[in-house]
Parts: sequence; structure tokens; C-alpha cells
Amino acid sequence: MSELRKIIIDGLEIECDPNLALIQACELAGIEVPRFCYHERLSIAGNCRMCLVEPVGAPKPAASCHLQVKDLRGGPNGEPPQVLTNSPMVKKAREGVMEFLLINHPLDCPICDQGGECDLQDQAMAYGVDSSRFNENKRAMDEIHLGPLIKTTMTRCIQCTRCVRFVTEVAGAPEMGCTGRGEDAEIISYLDAALSSELQGNVIDLCPVGALTSRPYAFTARPWELSKTESIDVMDALGANIRIDSRGREVMRILPRENADVNEEWIDDKQRYIWDGLRRQRIDRPYIRGSDGRLVPTSWAAAFDAIRRKVSETTPDKMAAIAGDLPSVETMWALKALMRSLGVKNIDCRQDGAALPPTTPAGWLFNPTIAGVDKADAILLIGSNPRHESPVLNARLRQAWLNGTEFALIGQPADLTYEYRHLGAGPKALDDPEEEVVEWLANAARPLILVGAGALARADGASVLRAAMSLAERVGAVGEAGDAGVGFGVIHTAAARVGGMAIGFAPHMTDDGESLSAAPTGRDVGGVLSGAESGEIDFVYLLGADELPMDRLQKAFVVYQGSHGDAGAQAADIVLPSAAFTEEAGLFLNMEGRPQLANRAVHAPGEARDGWAVLRALSAELGQTLPFDDLEGLRAHLFAAHPELAASIGKPMSAQWRALPDGFGVEPLSDAPFTPAVKDFYLTNPIARASETMAELSKLAMSRRPALAAE
Repeated sequence: MSELRKIIIDGLEIECDPNLALIQACELAGIEVPRFCYHERLSIAGNCRMCLVEPVGAPKPAASCHLQVKDLRGGPNGEPPQVLTNSPMVKKAREGVMEFLLINHPLDCPICDQGGECDLQDQAMAYGVDSSRFNENKRAMDEIHLGPLIKTTMTRCIQCTRCVRFVTEVAGAPEMGCTGRGEDAEIISYLDAALSSELQGNVIDLCPVGALTSRPYAFTARPWELSKTESIDVMDALGANIRIDSRGREVMRILPRENADVNEEWIDDKQRYIWDGLRRQRIDRPYIRGSDGRLVPTSWAAAFDAIRRKVSETTPDKMAAIAGDLPSVETMWALKALMRSLGVKNIDCRQDGAALPPTTPAGWLFNPTIAGVDKADAILLIGSNPRHESPVLNARLRQAWLNGTEFALIGQPADLTYEYRHLGAGPKALDDPEEEVVEWLANAARPLILVGAGALARADGASVLRAAMSLAERVGAVGEAGDAGVGFGVIHTAAARVGGMAIGFAPHMTDDGESLSAAPTGRDVGGVLSGAESGEIDFVYLLGADELPMDRLQKAFVVYQGSHGDAGAQAADIVLPSAAFTEEAGLFLNMEGRPQLANRAVHAPGEARDGWAVLRALSAELGQTLPFDDLEGLRAHLFAAHPELAASIGKPMSAQWRALPDGFGVEPLSDAPFTPAVKDFYLTNPIARASETMAELSKLAMSRRPALAAE
């Protein structure tokens, strides 16, 4: 950092980095400066002129977004430079700018979806005048087509170019631009094509007027009608901070919350528009499979009694539980406690079959932390397409690339929005890497190796992980002190995966997470599926697990607990309704092991209950009553067993680097290329598959990828 420099703003003297823009220095001083085009995460355009201030001694006002502190002149005797933000000159200049901005702006606030949340509306009140001197006809602009997510009313556009800069710089999909000059200037999409980026919805938040608004949300609610709940997204493993806006029992929209260490202020389109899937295909009452093979509604008592009778007829070694991608830590903990009380050891949270070593957290955490990817100068991606597995993380990786980080990929080639060296399609490139590649990583100051689910969820996944961790050690990506540090991480696709691993919802583990031995102490997902086929497993409890080959469970008695009527419910003998992530409070660990609390925004429909509450009631019916009656009691037991979770709320976990267990990853590496973990970004879970918006986006995406559509 450069040596701090003194500056006086409205009589207040502060010290700041001379490379800061003047508008940033004003913010440090706690002084508000209006702006439309300026955004701290985008390049500086300087075309709205709303942020004008008066540098003392200057002949005219200056745009504070373009002017740096180091460009200011001090007094004749060495006094710090002075800036005025509320002088008569500044006031008159801002009024003039606002008057120009409103020359062509339509007066349609009562029918604009931005009404009540519009920067132009607010700043016109604060910095504008009460009348206009212009009587000419207002300019009209043609609407542009941006796809099913973004509704456009371009007569409102003030050409701030925030949307253009976002899709180009952050999203990495330069599909918008500004054409024409003067009054002919307009924002368009190239060739009038719909936007293709998975992050395009963020331009709605960036637009300071009502030119770009949410098409699915259009004309459904006003901001002052909505209850606002801070929560955590579960569409992927990033753990994006979100705000759920609801009215009554319905979620009306989902918006991002700023968290510089996780999602900055962006969310992807699945996270933003998933809310219509929360209303459809809901399980709102218990079901039992009748003699004709159909699921018919039943009572909680009857459903529990059927489960009790089946459990009494079998033995613990023939029972199993599998957790899906969306349950909270508390719900998985309750299921683990119930299975443990019944003597069941066949439990697993890795429904995709990923080879994650339960006793080696450094082998399944995103150790560098999400914000830490900025520090890496060489990144190797193995079996991962982060653009589809975690688009917001991919935007971070793109920013690192823009800042000089070099990338390489082992896996299926894809458009990641940044350049990379393609080193091969399968694990052979990892098993015997070219010396040039090893040298490239070893010569980097902070190399980083990232392994995706596409590399781990396969028969040789454990061997791939061992080879990747060995490469990390070979190139010096992990510290000698044993700290995993910045050098190695796993990119997960499921919100519940890391939380399940952290509480030991997997074989090989004791209650406190210590390794019993190198030999398995229970069946994993693959073992449960094969056991169900052979008849060795005859009772399977699915906790929101829908991404399984359900045909392999036909011989077993299946209980499905979840919120949506998806694959798991269709294969089940008993269906128990539980709340979706917006309908219950819960703890989630993102891919870096950061515990974050989600809050209930609305109540679950019908007879559905919180996931943990269903398991608590079932435990009493089975004669193994769990030792808690409410969420606080459950968390007390959870935090007693795993105090690191309570102590690190909002902070990522840290893991010591250590060797993988003996016997883990001894299979030979396959010649088969890595396949993507996410084949259809928009349809990855039951909520997404129930969403009409996601179905439309999936269809549009498939039309752009004929080869994938053919599969």
C-alpha cells in the first residue's frame, strides 16, 4: 500500500491511500456522494456526472469517480488538498445533471417495478429540482430482447453502462454494448440475442433505473408489501448470502446480500429465480404405497406405524440412510442420531458417490477459501467446470485471471469465460503430468489445485484424489508446517455435502469424527445400492436424496423424507413431507466449511414440518426418543459434539494437511475421461426441476448446445 495521504473533505481531515478514487475517500469520511454509473466492483466509466464535487481551487467541478486522491493539489504552503461536496457550485451542478437525466425519462413510476427501489427516484428527490425547463417531446427507444429473465423498458435507460460492464468484466460473456452517440446512444444486446450468462440476473440489481427489471417478478408485488428475511442459498455449495422477500406464505423473490468473503454481492440465476419451484410439486401430507402400487394420502400416525413395523422386522445391518444435497446440518444430525440409536452404521451423505475421505478434512474442504483464490498465481482445475458447478465462484476465478493468474484444465474442454491450457481429458494427465506442467506449478509463488466432483464421483475417484494431493505436495502447494493453506481445494456441488462430512454422516467414522480404522465400518452409497439389489439391505431412509438410480432400490422398503415430489418420492413406499430451505431455520456449511445460519421466511404448506421435527417424532414412535424437543435443544447437542461449528459461525474451517488413510485410493486410475458433474445447470435438484423458469432456461441452454441436447 502506498503511503497514506491527508485530505480535507467538507472540513473533515482524513488519511487515505492516494490511489483511491475521490468518491471512495468521501465514503471513508462518511460523506455520501450520489452516483449512477460508478460501482466499486466494476471499471470506472465516468459518464453520468452525478458524482461531481468541488476541489478547492479548481475552476469547475470534477467527477469524483475519475479523480484520484493523488491527483489533487495541496495548498500553497503544503496544506492538504480540500474538497467540497455540498458547496453552491456542487449543488447547482448536480441539479443540472439531474435535469438533463430527466429530459427523456418517462414519468411512469406508478407502473415501474423499480418504484420504491429506484436510485433515480431517490436521488431526484435528494439532489434534483422541482420542475423542468424542457418542453420538447421525450425520446422513445425500442425494447431489446434479453431472454426470459430480464424485462426491458429502454426508454428509462440513462446509459450508465453498468449492465454492459458487468456482463463483460464479471460474467465474462460480452453480449451487450452501447451503440450510437448523443441522443442516439442506446444499450443493446449483440444481434438481438438473449443473454447466455448464468449470472445475468445481477444486471437487474445494478440498473439504477427501471430499464432492466425481473420478468418473472413483474407486477406481482411492491417492495413495501414484502417481508424480508436474511438467509443462505442451497442451490450449490458456495453458501451465497441471500434475502428472501415473501408475502404471506409465498416467496415472491430472492435477492443477494453482500458478503465480500463469499459471494461479494452476486448470485447466479438459479439462486435468484428458483422461488417459483417452491410452490410446485410440493409434498404437503404423508403418503403410503397402496396394494395397487400407487401412493395414497395417509396420516402421520399411519405412516409412522408402517415404518415402525418394517423396522421391527429387520436388523440394523440391513438398514441404511442416505442424505441428499439440500438438508440442513441439524436435520442430518437428527437422522444420524436416530440411526445410531437403532444400531445402524450404513449412513452416507455423498449421494453422488464422491470419494471424500471422512478422516481427512483437508481432502474435502475448499482449503484456500473463496476469497483466497485471488492470491493464487497458477491454478490447475481437475475434472471441474466451475461455470456450471458454482458460477459465482467462477466469477472470482475470472477476476483472478484478469489480474494475471494462469489457468490449466484436466477434463472436458468448456467455455469457462477465461483462457486456460488444456492438459488432457482424464486422470492419466494427472498420474503422469508433463514435466513442463509440474515446473509451471512449482515455479508459481502460490499454486492452487482444485478438484471437482466430476473427478471424484467415479470408480477411481479415491485414486484421483490421492494423485491430486500428491501433486500438491510435489509442487509445494501445501506448507511444510502441515497447513493446507492456499494450495488445494475441492469444488463441491451440493449445499449439504460439507456439513454432512463435518458431522460424520458417512462410514469409517465414530461419533466424534475420529477414524476407527482404515477398513469401512458401514456401507457407503455404492454399498447401499448394491446391497439393496442383492437383498442384503431391505430398509433405506432417503433424506431428500433424489439424485440416485432409484431402480436399484426396488427390492428395498424405501422411506423418503423431503419437500418435493421428485424421483425419491416416486420410488418410496412411505413419503414424509418436510420443509424446504426457505421454510425452516438451519445451519449450512459451504464448500470452505463456513457455518452459516439460514432463517425461516415462510411456513411450510399443509402438514409438512421441519426436517428435524419429523425425525424427532419418528424416533418416539420407534421407541428411541431423541434427547431434544426443539431446535435449540438439538443445536445444544450438535454443538456439544462438534464445538468447532458453534465457535466458527461465519468463519471457514481450517484443516491440517495429513496423509490419506491406508487403503484409500489404491485402485488403478482409469483411462476414461472426466465427465461434468453438472450436465444441466438449471435442473440439478428437486426445487429446480419443479420451477417453470428453470425449465425454460434449461430448454434455451440446450438449444445452444446441440451435442449435449442429443445426449
